[in-house]
Formats: sequence, C-alpha cells, structure tokens
Amino acid sequence: MTGARVPHSAVVPGTTDNPVPAEAVVSYQRPAEGLPPVTDTPAALAAAAAALARGSGPIAVDAERASGFRYGQDAYLVQLRRQGAGTVLVDPLGAGDLSALAAALDGPEWVLHAADQDLPCLTALGLTAGALFDTELAARLLGRRHVGLGAVVEETLGLRLAKDHAAADWSTRPLPESWLVYAALDVELLLPLRDALAQELEAAGKADWAAQEFEYERTRPIRPTRIDAWRRTPRSGRAVRTPRSLAVLRELWTVREELARELDVTPSKVLPHRALVAAAVAQPSSRRRLASLREFSSRQGRQHQELWWQAVERALALPDDQLPPVHAPLAPGELPQPRSWGRHHPQSAAALELVRGAVRAQAELLRIPHELLLGTEVQRHLAWGIGEAAAAGERVDVSVAAVAVRLERLGARPWQVQQTSAPLSVALS
Repeated sequence: MTGARVPHSAVVPGTTDNPVPAEAVVSYQRPAEGLPPVTDTPAALAAAAAALARGSGPIAVDAERASGFRYGQDAYLVQLRRQGAGTVLVDPLGAGDLSALAAALDGPEWVLHAADQDLPCLTALGLTAGALFDTELAARLLGRRHVGLGAVVEETLGLRLAKDHAAADWSTRPLPESWLVYAALDVELLLPLRDALAQELEAAGKADWAAQEFEYERTRPIRPTRIDAWRRTPRSGRAVRTPRSLAVLRELWTVREELARELDVTPSKVLPHRALVAAAVAQPSSRRRLASLREFSSRQGRQHQELWWQAVERALALPDDQLPPVHAPLAPGELPQPRSWGRHHPQSAAALELVRGAVRAQAELLRIPHELLLGTEVQRHLAWGIGEAAAAGERVDVSVAAVAVRLERLGARPWQVQQTSAPLSVALS
C-alpha cells in the first residue's frame, strides 16, 4: 500500500466530547508503507539504529511479550517508528547487542500506549526513555470512557486497527506475517495520535498535569516483589484458611515457581492454580491420595508427581511454630486492608470515607478517574495518618496548607496537590 492510499476519516481529529462518529470510522488493516522486514541480525540492527538516529521528532515505541506462555515478562519483539525512519521491528533474540539502538533512542521523546506495561521489559533490554508521552494516560486525563489503543485511535483519528493477536505467544519463531502486521500497526498511528491528544490536553488546561504524570511514569522505580506472593494464588483466599493448608499451598507454589523458571513456562501451565488449592485444602497424607485428586490427573500433575508430593510432605512435616500465619504480614509501610478499619481503627475508617468522597467529587468535576486524581494508596495513607493521630488524642491540622504538606510527603504530584488539598481540607474539617 502506498502513502497516497492511506485511509483517512473525513472528520479528524475527534475529541473526548466530539469523537469521530462510528459510521465515519475507516478500516486500517495494513501498514501504509508496507510491512518492514524483521530486524533480526546485528547488521540489520546497526542499519535500523542509524536510520532511527537520523530521523526527527518523537519515537513511537511498543513491545510484545509472551505473557501466559513464558516465565517472566521479557520482550520478544520491539516496534519503533520515527519520522524519516519509518517502522522498525526488532527481534531481540537475533539482533545481538542493542547498545547502538539504545543510543539512538536516548534523547527523543518516546510515545507509548500504557507505558507502565512496556517500560520494565524495555529497561531489561537496556532501552531507556529520556522523555515520555503516554497516549493511554493522556486519554484518561481527558476523561475518555474507553482508553484502549484501538478505541482511542478510532475516536480520535477515525481509523480502525487490526487487533487480533494481543494474546499471542510472541516467543514463536518465525513470527507469522499477520502477527507482524498487528505489531507494526501498534506504532503506525501513535505519533499522529500523540499530536491530537497533546492539542486536546492543551485546550483543556491539562497539559502540565499530563507532563507531570508522564515524568512520574518514566522515573517510577520497578515495583518490589510482593511479600508472600504465593498468598495471591487465584481462588485460594476463601478456600485455604488454616496454617497447615497455607503451608501446603506455599510449598507447592514455590516448587512450581522454580520449575516454571527452569522450563521458561508460565507457572499455570506447569500446574494449574486449582491444583495447588485442591491439595492445600485436602492435605493428602500419601502419594496415592495426592494422585487421586482430580486436579492432579492432568498430564502436568502426573509428569512431576514426585516433586508435588515432596512439597506436600515437607509442609505436613513442619512443626506448628514454622507454619505461616493465617493473615499475611504487612510489608514495611503497608497498611491493613481498609475493610478491617471499621472494627479496629474507626477514626481512620471515618477519615477514609471523607477522603474518598472528596476525591471522587473533585474527580467528577475535573472529568478524570478518581484514582488518577489521587492514587488509592495516597488516599489510604492520608486517612490513616489523620485518623490514627486523632485516635491518639493529637490535634490534627487539616488546613489546606497542612493537607498539602501531607500529600506532598505521600508522593502526590504537584498538580494533584493543587487540585485536591482544598476539597480534602473542607471534607476533613
């Protein structure tokens, strides 16, 4: 397809209040300049990096992982597009050393959609952004109801992308052409979308808010590993209730995790979550009883049966004082779940209701999601600090200035402090 034949809508760009009408949306199924070859050799990567470095303006960036297939969240394809360079599809498995690409990407603004999903795996490849524009965050700040890339492109540019392979196993080699078309289209329109959203943010008086959010997203540290991650095994919360059953769950989860890492397979494909929960509830006292559980009759259950039994046996042999507590320990700085505050911390619970109400009212006024106006954890910590101080008999200053200081200490961005400190002060007074 040549550039002259690129489909376009007659009514663009659409905005939050005036999106492109559904009947005016045009299908956009192939890259306008044709599908580029995959950059999967060191020589091809050197040429691609040089072309990107010679290009101008921001760089559209995306990455494809093999979530649900492979262990971890590695990038198996990196898509890039820049004016003057076109679209580049990089295969990290074959392209070799990525330092030349990292140098080419160091400096220009990156444009991503839902950057928090892709930045960790890109960072792991040695690719880091010096500046960022997140089209999903922009759409959320503008109050869009639908913020997926396809929806934002349709409402803003009037074009419908092919979106058929989001859940594919991107570790597959060679990658099918239809998958590569999908991957190329994910960056094809990010640059004009960025410009349209930036213009709307400016008109709405939210450009500075967006800049602060983008910088926060770019510089935010990688989230630490959860304490006792095994406790989050799906469907275990209500079924696994005793210390001994929790020990069985923990041992099985740990063994499964180690095996999944070794095999480079997502853990649920090594042994389904329901099998871990079933064994934890049953606490089978022998290999035979473990094998008789329906959830262990699968190929995965039989294939590593001795490993599963050894894990169960270890858990059953633990002395009582080494069993995990029924309630998970809190990480440093972590608060109890708010549902328990009413019984044990009533003043914090009351403060949280006031904080939530004020934030939601202000968010509705500003037409943005309440959790974007002020993060859920910041809301909880603000209420907890005020409530616990009041419970201790301390005089609590909830003036606008005092609330602003509390929010700043909790990591709220300046725009969030500016927009919420006054309504929060009024609500808490």
